[in-house]
Amino acid sequence: MKRVLIVDDEADFREFVTRVAEGEGFETVAVDSGAELRVAYENFEPDVLVLDIVMPGEDGIEILNWLSGKEYKARILIISGYNPHYRQMAQLLGDAKNLDVASFQKPLRVAELSAALNGTTIDPDG
Repeated sequence: MKRVLIVDDEADFREFVTRVAEGEGFETVAVDSGAELRVAYENFEPDVLVLDIVMPGEDGIEILNWLSGKEYKARILIISGYNPHYRQMAQLLGDAKNLDVASFQKPLRVAELSAALNGTTIDPDG
């Protein structure tokens, strides 16, 4: 079974991603911090990581650096509801560190998230 690890400090968004991912046949684990991510990562071995960039404490940029040090090879979906520059910066960092990243702006539509989880994209305006 495919696995997705969701890291976001917003409970409603974690629940949304969980519902969509489970509907796509993923086993899910959802956490709200970098500290919880580290524990879940070691025990869960995700195929996809859904990562919020702006979180209290440790942010998504710091998590990307940590994942790079772990030589993480699975897909990372960078998601943020804040200024698009945060996502762009995270995308550039991920690319520079040879991480498989794609970035998205909140809110996401179900179809857009489903496609991203499965490694495809759709026209966000379509």
